[in-house]
Amino acid sequence: MQRVLVLLRGINVVRHNRISMPELREALEGAGFSDVRTYVQSGNVVVSSRASPERIAREVNTAIKERFGFDVTVLVRSRAELADVVRRNPLSKVAVDPKRHLVTFLSSELPGELIDRMSALAGEQEQFRVIGREVYSWHPAGVGRSPLWERLGGKALGVAATSRNWTTVTTLLAMAGDSTSR
Repeated sequence: MQRVLVLLRGINVVRHNRISMPELREALEGAGFSDVRTYVQSGNVVVSSRASPERIAREVNTAIKERFGFDVTVLVRSRAELADVVRRNPLSKVAVDPKRHLVTFLSSELPGELIDRMSALAGEQEQFRVIGREVYSWHPAGVGRSPLWERLGGKALGVAATSRNWTTVTTLLAMAGDSTSR
């Protein structure tokens, strides 16, 4: 059985798509996942499953629709994939505040022309790198007024995406490696 990271986009944002984490864990356990653990309220889940990532995403989406009545984007990464994300961090030398260092997880790779357009949006101090299905970004002045963040956080990428700060990414990796605590 493998440990996988399940990232939900757009839950518990303001008043939309509200889910309590105990209820989410219960719904996913009811859908057949084991060792279900959540981190903070923004849709970070680690589960154990033998299913493929695609099947896990479909089953989590179905469980949420059935239990809570709304459709959310679900992205899945294996523990090994998440370890690669952390290991290859191309911004480790410049991103000194983990809350302003983000990883955007994508459903598929971005076309080169979109990456070029994103370069023009980056603020003076901002940096980003795209590696496979992840975008690493550094927002030293915060994301509040960043046109780059607006592109990464919005739906203009043309693929399903959700972002997490570096603290969350590394915490999820630790959780995925530890199946003994909840």
